Amino acid sequence: MNTKTMLAALQGITAYKDILTLPVMECALRLVTRTVLGDGLGGLEAYTDLFYRLRMEDFPGLGAWLADALRWSDSPYPRLVERDGRDPALEKAARLDISALEVLASVDCDKWLAQLGRLLDSDYQGVVTSLPRWQGGVPFSFDSLTQAYQKEGAGKFARYRAFVWDSGQLIPVAHPDCPAASELLGYDSQRAEVERNTRALLEGRYVNNVLLYGESGTGKSATVKNLLTLPGMEELRIIEADKANLGGLPALIRTLDGRRQKFIVFIDDLTFDRDDPTYSVLKTILEGGVERRPRNVAVYATSNRRHLVRQTISERAGDEMDRSETIREKTSLADRFGVRILFQGLNKAEFLALVDMLAGQRGAELPPEELHRQAVAWERFHGAQTPRTALQFILSL
Repeated sequence: MNTKTMLAALQGITAYKDILTLPVMECALRLVTRTVLGDGLGGLEAYTDLFYRLRMEDFPGLGAWLADALRWSDSPYPRLVERDGRDPALEKAARLDISALEVLASVDCDKWLAQLGRLLDSDYQGVVTSLPRWQGGVPFSFDSLTQAYQKEGAGKFARYRAFVWDSGQLIPVAHPDCPAASELLGYDSQRAEVERNTRALLEGRYVNNVLLYGESGTGKSATVKNLLTLPGMEELRIIEADKANLGGLPALIRTLDGRRQKFIVFIDDLTFDRDDPTYSVLKTILEGGVERRPRNVAVYATSNRRHLVRQTISERAGDEMDRSETIREKTSLADRFGVRILFQGLNKAEFLALVDMLAGQRGAELPPEELHRQAVAWERFHGAQTPRTALQFILSL
């Protein structure tokens, strides 16, 4: 193998620069560079580091790792193909990059070890011959990657459906907690309204932001997360953000504009204290400033409070001349959600009917009168008349 030619091709990568910065690729580049420079010890260290990194990331070989890295790359060429764009210069650069990476992946481990054996003295020969090998092969091509970008999109938004926004970082969630429809109890009309708004978002329409408010335990958060399980929602993505981490979200939302996926920025259990600095950030997210919210983004929030901002009696009775305007300003935040859906507690008949249904599903054998008596007692001491309380009662039997 001609390692100098290989190194030159790898150093000439232009369309997939993001891959060069990943730890596995850094080890591979170091292995090629050390062998070109005749540094046997440096090459040996790079080889062992590369094997370690591949196993740490659970890949059997360098070709398999490259196939994965290229498939989910968010570099310019995959983004171009995702949006059906054309750029002959970029396409040519991507072809050359993938060709260089195909050559790298095709080199058998025995060839690397033979090269290292020639660079090291006899004291190292036993170590070199006993080193583990990774799996060979080139399971990717320019055409197959391009087809995947066209069909399924590019980058992390194609790979994952749920994310957490934490301290300015967008963290993918490989296995999101999305309740199935069978786990949602009651509130069919409320859920249908959320679904209608979301399907309009997926159709490319500019939709309202949504506030789900009402008693705790009624399934507000579950309603939002369940959307990912519904048919026809394959292009939907949910980004969950804690109220305390809203800073930086406007900049993130700006980057979502133009992506093929549709995004719900989900803020759970939203309530503001007096003079909360994130209050103004949320106002900007909901209504924007000079820049309008992207068409493919909507904000969904849940809260136990209708007006979102806590008020004290002293605030209402204070001596501020314009206190009524201040109160209106604070309570108007909820009005910035175009769709506001109430999840109120069940009445007694609805609560007991739900208890009966859950008892039947789980094989509870208490007589109906005793079941109802215990359910009422449980609700009195453990919560409100909500689906969560009914389920907790059945589980306690």
